[in-house]
Amino acid sequence: MVWTWRYEKADGSAVTPSVGQEEFAGQGDAETWIGESWKQLVEDGVDTAVLLDDGQQIYAMSLHEA
Repeated sequence: MVWTWRYEKADGSAVTPSVGQEEFAGQGDAETWIGESWKQLVEDGVDTAVLLDDGQQIYAMSLHEA
């Protein structure tokens, strides 16, 4: 299993952030990474991060504070 993030603008279009595309061995590793990297992603124009497990969407979350 390979865990990755997909990055989107508010309109659903794809964003390629400066931090590049990371692959993770587990969900916990992916979630830890997003917790450490979300501010840079927002600066790169990312509104939503979508967690994928082998390409299957697990969940999507906004990177903006509520």
